[in-house]
Amino acid sequence: MLAAEAGTNNSPLLRSGNPNDPIEMLIDDLSSADQSQERTSIRADLAAVAVLVARAIEGVEGLTRELRRNRPVVVLTTHVAEVVSVVAKVLQTCSFGLEAKAVDSGRSSHTSSRSYFLSERDGTASDHKPERGNDGISHALHARIPIVGVAPDPRRHLPRDLLRAAEYHLSLGQLDESAIALVIEAVTGTHPTAGIADQIVRAADISDLVLAIRAGRSANDCVARLEQVVATKGTFDHRGPALEELAGYGAAREWGLNLVADLRDYRAGRLGWDCIEKGLLLVGPPGVGKTQFAKAVAKSANIPLVSTSVADWNAAAFLSGTLAAIKSCFAQARKLAPCIIFIDELDGISDRATLTSEYREYWTQIVNLLLEQLAGVEDRPGVVVIGATNHVDHIDAAIRRAGRLDRTIEIELPDADTLAQIFRYHLGEILIDVDLMPAALAASGKTGADVEAWVRRAKSHARREKSELSLDGLLYEIRSGRESLPKNLRRACAVHEAGHLVVGVALDVFAPQALTVLDHGGATRVELSRANSQTKAGIENFIAALLGGRASEEVLLGQSTAGAGVGEHSDFSRATNAAIDLELRFGFGAIGVAQFSQRATEMLLHDPSIVGLIKQRLDRCHSLARDIIAMNRIAVEAVARRLEETGYLDRTTIGELLKQYPVSAHDDPTALSQKTELAH
Repeated sequence: MLAAEAGTNNSPLLRSGNPNDPIEMLIDDLSSADQSQERTSIRADLAAVAVLVARAIEGVEGLTRELRRNRPVVVLTTHVAEVVSVVAKVLQTCSFGLEAKAVDSGRSSHTSSRSYFLSERDGTASDHKPERGNDGISHALHARIPIVGVAPDPRRHLPRDLLRAAEYHLSLGQLDESAIALVIEAVTGTHPTAGIADQIVRAADISDLVLAIRAGRSANDCVARLEQVVATKGTFDHRGPALEELAGYGAAREWGLNLVADLRDYRAGRLGWDCIEKGLLLVGPPGVGKTQFAKAVAKSANIPLVSTSVADWNAAAFLSGTLAAIKSCFAQARKLAPCIIFIDELDGISDRATLTSEYREYWTQIVNLLLEQLAGVEDRPGVVVIGATNHVDHIDAAIRRAGRLDRTIEIELPDADTLAQIFRYHLGEILIDVDLMPAALAASGKTGADVEAWVRRAKSHARREKSELSLDGLLYEIRSGRESLPKNLRRACAVHEAGHLVVGVALDVFAPQALTVLDHGGATRVELSRANSQTKAGIENFIAALLGGRASEEVLLGQSTAGAGVGEHSDFSRATNAAIDLELRFGFGAIGVAQFSQRATEMLLHDPSIVGLIKQRLDRCHSLARDIIAMNRIAVEAVARRLEETGYLDRTTIGELLKQYPVSAHDDPTALSQKTELAH
C-alpha cells in the first residue's frame, strides 16, 4: 500500500518510476481498473481517496497484510457521504486485489479464500440503519472472510453487529499539501513546483480535485485551477464590509468585535480556546442583516465562513441524508478551523416539547445530532457557531443551553442614524455631499436589505433616464409613490413630540434618545427610568408624559389632532391602561389593596363610578402635562421648530437644546433603564 511519507524531513513520497514502489503499484492497480483512463493516469478522486485510505490502513501495523491474507473486521469512517463509493472502489482494487470476489449479502455458499464482504453505506438510503443487514454480517463471519464497513457515521449507518464485531476502527484523514501534490503528480505525471496556499489546502474537498486536476494539464496549472475552484465556494470570500464598517447591530456588533480580538489572540497563542465565547444565536426579522453580520465577522477576523441552513440540511430525500448533511457541515468546519459556521433558519428544527407523536422520532434524531455536533465543537478548538432565526420561541431549549448557543442577541430594526449610514454605504461616492437623513426618515421601520433594494432601483432608473441619481429620485423609490406628510401635519407632529420630550424630562420619566417626524407621523424614542416606575407618583408621571403630546398641541396650536388616540398602542391607550392598573391592580385607587381577575376587572370597567375614578386620574395627569408645557413653552417651541426643520433630533442635539432651554435635569445616572418607544 501507499506510504504517506518517505525519507527524512517529512518529504512527500511521489512517483519514483520503481515498479515495486507502493505508490506505483497503487496507481497501476487503479488505472488498470478504470478502463476510461490510460494506464499512465488516474482520476483525481480515486488518487486522493487512495492516499487517504492508504494512510489510514498503514497507521495500523500489519493491517495491509491482514486484509489480503486473513479475516479482519474493519470499520472505516469517511465523515462525508460523497466519498463512500470511491473508498469502496479503492478498497476493492487495492486492499483485496482485483482477483478477490465481493460477497454482497454474505450468504453465498460459494466463498473462497479470495472472497470478502464490503458494506458501503453513505446514509442516503432508507435502509442505511443499524438494524438492517445484520444477517449478512452473521453469514460473513461464519464464512470466515474479511469484512469491511464504510460509512460517514458508522454508528448510525452500518449494521449494528458489524460494529460490535469490529477489530479495527479507522478514520479517513484530511487532505494536506503533500497529498494534493501527490494526486497532481499521479494524474499529470509531473510534480508541481508552485506552492499550494494553506487556505486552499484547508478548503479543498476531494470533489474540488476532480474539477481542477486533469490529465493533459501541467502540474502548476492544476494548482492554479484548484485555487479558482476553491474561490467559487465562497469559504474565503471576504467581499463586502468588515464588521468595523457596518452600521448598527448594537450588542451583536460589540460581541463580534470582541470575538475578532479574541480570535486574533487565540491564533497568536496568547489566549486559550476555553476563554472564547464561541456560540451566538441572532434573533431578528428578515432583512436586518443576520447573514451579513456573520460574513462581516469572518472578514474582520480573516477566517473562513461555512454558511449553511436548516433548509439545506432538509433537502435530502430521507432522514439519513439530513443527518449526513449536518455531520458533513460540521466536519468541514472542523477542517477549516479556526472558522465560523453560520446556520440560518435555525427555527426550522422543531422544538421537541411541541412535537406530536407522528413526527417526534424523526425530529428527535435531528435535534439530538445537532446537539451532539454543537457539543463536539466545544471539544474541538477553533469553530465558532452563529445561528440565526426569526422565531426564537420555536427553537428547542437544549440548543440554547450553556455550552451551545447560550448567548442570544436580538438585532432590531435600524434607527434613522443607522439607516443613513446604510444608505451612504450602498450609494458609495454618489450623493457624497448630500444629507441622507430625509431618505433615512422616509425609510423608517425598514431594513438594510430594503435600503440596498431601493438604492439599486434608484440607480437603475437614473441609468435608464441617462441622468444623475438625485435625492428626490431616491425618495421616490423609498416612498413608492406615497405622499410625504403635509406641512400642517408636520408642524403638529413636531409640536406633539416636543411635548412628550419636555414633560418626560421635567418629571424625570425617561432619558430621551431621538425624536423623529416620519411620513406617517412622529415618534419619540426614550429609555424609561426604572427608579420611580414602581411608585404611584412615578406611574402618574409616566401617564403625564404620554399625554404631553396632546397637551403640547393644545397649548401651542390651540387645537389638537387625533394622533394621540389612533391604535391600540397609542398614547391614550397606554395612558388609560396605566390608570386602570393604578386604580384596580396596584392598590393605589379608591378600592384599596384589592386585585381582581381579568374577567372581574373587565366587569368593573362597566361601572360608571369606576370609569369616573379612572377619568379623574387621567384628567389630573393631563392637567399636569399642560402646566409643564405652559411653564416650558420656550423650550417646547425650540425643540418643535428644530424637529420640523430637520425631521430628526438625535440624543446629542436634544441634549444641546435642553442645555440651552433647560426644563429639568436627570440626576440619577445609575438608574437602570429599559428601551421603549412612544410611537404614533
